[in-house]
Amino acid sequence: MKCAIITGGSRGIGRAICLKLAEEKSYHILINYTSNEEAAKETLAKVVELGATGEILKFDVGNAEETLKVLGEWQENNADALVEVIVNNAGITRDGLFMWMKSEDWNSVINTSLNGFFNVTNFFIQKLLRNKYGRIINMVSVSGVKGTAGQTNYSAAKGAVVGATKALAQEVAKRNITVNAVAPGFIRTDMTQEFNEDELKAMIPANRFGEAEEVADLVAFLASRKASYITGEVININGGIYS
Repeated sequence: MKCAIITGGSRGIGRAICLKLAEEKSYHILINYTSNEEAAKETLAKVVELGATGEILKFDVGNAEETLKVLGEWQENNADALVEVIVNNAGITRDGLFMWMKSEDWNSVINTSLNGFFNVTNFFIQKLLRNKYGRIINMVSVSGVKGTAGQTNYSAAKGAVVGATKALAQEVAKRNITVNAVAPGFIRTDMTQEFNEDELKAMIPANRFGEAEEVADLVAFLASRKASYITGEVININGGIYS
C-alpha cells in the first residue's frame, strides 16, 4: 500500500491537497490533524467520495513523543505500507509585533512549523532512502521568503524550513528523493478569513487572493513522477506579490 501523509490535512490548503491527491488515486491518504476532528472526518469522507482510500491520524506534529507514538503504532499495524509522499503542511500563526511578542508565541510557531517538519520527515526518511524513492514537499510561505512585518516568528519558522529543504534535498537526491518547498501568498482559507481582502488585493499584481485548489495543483505536480528533476526549489505561488 503506497501512502501520502499530509500534516494539517483537515482544512484549508491541507484539505485541498488531500483531495487533489485523492483524485489521482495513486495513494492511500493519511490525514493528520490536531484539534478539529469534525473537519478531519469531513476531509476523509470527501477523499472516499473521490474513489480513494484514506484514514485519519491525530497527533500534534510539534510534539515529538506523540508524533513518534502515533506514527510508530500506525507503521506496526500497516507493516506493508510505504509512505512515498510527505507534505509538511501543518502550521500556526501567532502574529504580533516582535517588541511585544511573548516567548510562548515564538516557541509554539517555531515548534509546529520547524520541529513538525523534523518530527514527521525524520520518522520516514530512512524508509524512503531504503526504497530509493520519495517526494517531500514543505509548505512554507511568502513570509518565509521575504519576511512579513508582524510575523517575525512565522517568517523565522518558514525561513528555517526553506533552509532545511535546500540542505536535505542535496543529501537525498541520489536516492531519487526530491525535497521542495511551496511558498503561498494570500490564499483564501480559514487562516486568512479575517483579512481585508479588498484592501490587500491592491498589493497583488494578479488582483485577487489565490484558491487552495491552485496550491494543491502545484503540490500534486511536485508529488508526481513528472517532477523528478526538480529538487531543492522554493516555488512561489502568490499572484506576483513577491517575484
